[in-house]
Amino acid sequence: MRHRFTQLDVFADRATAGNPVAVVHDARGLDDAAMAAFARWTNLSETTFLLPPGDPRADYRVRIFTPTTELPFAGHPTLGTCAAWLAAGGVPRDADVVIQQCGVGLVRVRREGARLAFAAPPLRRSGPLDDALVARIAGWLRVARTDIVAHQWVDNGPPWAAVLLPSAAAVRALRPDFGGAGDAMVGVVGPEAPGAPTAFEVRAFFPAGQGIGEDPVTGSLNAGLAQWLIGAGLAPARYVAAQGTALGRAGRVFVERDAAGDCWIGGHVVACITGELRL
Repeated sequence: MRHRFTQLDVFADRATAGNPVAVVHDARGLDDAAMAAFARWTNLSETTFLLPPGDPRADYRVRIFTPTTELPFAGHPTLGTCAAWLAAGGVPRDADVVIQQCGVGLVRVRREGARLAFAAPPLRRSGPLDDALVARIAGWLRVARTDIVAHQWVDNGPPWAAVLLPSAAAVRALRPDFGGAGDAMVGVVGPEAPGAPTAFEVRAFFPAGQGIGEDPVTGSLNAGLAQWLIGAGLAPARYVAAQGTALGRAGRVFVERDAAGDCWIGGHVVACITGELRL
């Protein structure tokens, strides 16, 4: 079988500066095993497969795979898949909003000039982490427990355990023990000094065994962080977060909570590779 294929860089305005995602168009005919095998082969944090929607309100359906598992939702694959679908001639039912169907349900994606932005899905789990987990995360990050000034579950499909450090510099300086996190997906955020071009530095760490370690730029984590930080008064209703600095990337995530209370997570998307996939 032959399928149109696109690889894109997300949350960056130039190639190689953000987080790549592979998109397989019109994936009908590929079974679960074939999708999982191709996602292992790309070895990207996520590979997506475009399918006709099962919900009449949706413009397309997407399945999202890491090298080891399928995810109900992920942020940078949502923006990358939408951009690939539009570039391939997709026409949304609503000219202003694209509706994506995925494991968490329907996700809205809108155009913001040269960027795309998705509406953060509702959190499946929130509230503080338990003390034992916070202590384990502190040890894994190689920081003192007192350096974690706040913490929260921000589970919107991926079960992110988020911790707030005193500063963006402290986040950039982390040298975690990648073998010590167990099965936790850990997001770390710290504020920049006033007047900096970005408001926060973010890092995202995957469990040992997923073959990824640190994710360059993470839409799902930033979506959960926005809902937590803005809701708790720890962030303004509109800000830009940096991610990927420690990996030599220049990811930028544009966050805005609208009057209805929805958090929109936006970024640039750049197509890097187009071609034909033969499976």
